This record gives sequence, C-alpha cells and structure tokens, in this order.
Amino acid sequence: MALYQILVTGATGKIGREVVSGLLDSGADVRALTRNPDFARLPDGVEVVRADLFEPDTLDAALEGVGTVFLLWPSFTADGASPVVDAISKRARRIVYLSSAGVRDDLERQTDPINQSHANLERMIEQSGLEWTFLRPSGFATNTLGWAEQVRANGVVRWPYGEAKRSLIHERDIATVAVRALTEDGHGGAKYVLTGPGTLTQAEQVRTIGEVIGRPMRWEELSREAARGELAAAFGDASFADGALDAWAGFVGQPERVTNMVEEVTGRPARTFRQWAVDHADDFR
Repeated sequence: MALYQILVTGATGKIGREVVSGLLDSGADVRALTRNPDFARLPDGVEVVRADLFEPDTLDAALEGVGTVFLLWPSFTADGASPVVDAISKRARRIVYLSSAGVRDDLERQTDPINQSHANLERMIEQSGLEWTFLRPSGFATNTLGWAEQVRANGVVRWPYGEAKRSLIHERDIATVAVRALTEDGHGGAKYVLTGPGTLTQAEQVRTIGEVIGRPMRWEELSREAARGELAAAFGDASFADGALDAWAGFVGQPERVTNMVEEVTGRPARTFRQWAVDHADDFR
C-alpha cells in the first residue's frame, strides 16, 4: 500500500465519494479537494481542503505532501487542464485519471468533442512525467438518474434510441478499480476499459428499474430533434449533444463494448445494472 497521502478531486460527486470511501476502507491517508468544504459531508477521517481546479493557484496547499492524485476533470473540454497537470506533476509521482471508453488510440482526432477532451487530457498526462493509469469506463449507470423525474411522475420515460445497447457500469466498480490503481504498484501505463458485465437496451433499463421498484414502466421513443434541443441546453453546446446522440445511434447497431477488466483488476465481477437499480431504488420512488 502507498505510504503517502492521496488527493481525490471530484470528491463530493457520485464517483468521487465512492473513491474516498474505498480509500478509507483500505487504510489510505485521504485528502479530498472541494470548492466548498462546509458542504462536503464526507466521512470522518478525510482531510477536506478548499481548492478549485479552474484556479490552479489554489492547488499548492492541496498538493502539499501528496504522492498520488485521482483526477476527475470537471468540464466537457480540456481547457485549463494544462496548468493543473503541471501543478500535479511538480508534487506527486502518480496520477489516476478518469477518462472514457470512447477514446480510441488509433485515431489522431476523436469522433466527438467529449472524447477529444479526454484524449487531450490523456496526452497531457502522458507527457507530464507522472506515472499514470487511465480508467476508461463505459456509460455510467448513474446517468439514468436523469429519468427519475419521469419515472416518479407517470412511469413513462421519453428519450431517444430505446434500442441502443449499453454496458453501463456501477460507480462503485469504477471506484474499486481506482482504489487499486491508487494504492497498489503495477498499474502504471495501464488503460483500463471498464464496463458492466453485459448489455441492456435503454428500454430494457427502464423496464428493469420498474421491476426493481415494483411499478410498470414504459419506454416512449423521443425524436432525435426533440432530444437534441434538451441536450444542447443541458450541455450548453449543440456539438456535445450531437456527439451523445451519434453515440447512442451507433449503439443500436453495434452494442457498447463489454470487458471483464473490473474482475481482472479487483477479483470480483462487475455489478449488473439490476444491482445498480436496487442500490438506487429510492431515487426512483
């Protein structure tokens, strides 16, 4: 186990909280970075520090005594990431970066702006001199919480590409792999593609949620045009909306990739989407 402090960015988010908890369980010395420590609500035993990745000058104190960093970049672009990576490389020796399964090593330019951002950050890290590990998860199961309001309201989910087959991953599985990479040797230079154990269409995901909460659920196909407007407003950029919609359209004919990398790294199979739904049932009730 690492004998130096580990800094977790994005520590108050769904994945970051799981990473913090897993590190505490492993006995690691954990420091959590947040812009507002007063509202962090993190477990006892975690040192919470105030800093902002968009203000690199605030990072010096947060990085003092840190040997390893878990980096979750809080933006859809890599703008502003270079000074952050530079600051980390001056203090730490190891970084574990949460990237994306959509990044393709065989392409000079990625096919959509979100994966291009991840590829740009990976390149910065590779050139930084840090020992690095890239976690490349498939779609996050937690993103289906975006349907929760519709589920609670009337049991009908209106969204595009109901037949898109996804290998959604539980945030706890991402965190468990992250903890291994943060606390063990032997993960340097690895690019771990992390997925759930199988695929479900989006319509099947909705039905699974209904079965778990004991209510019948129905999928209603939403047109691409209508969804594009909603996504563009949420992303703040129509190109990001188009990238997401293109990916889902692609998963209709070619399901999202499935790997057993979670089990290879942790020794236990990845959790199913049904298990995720059980763990989050109250969010849909």
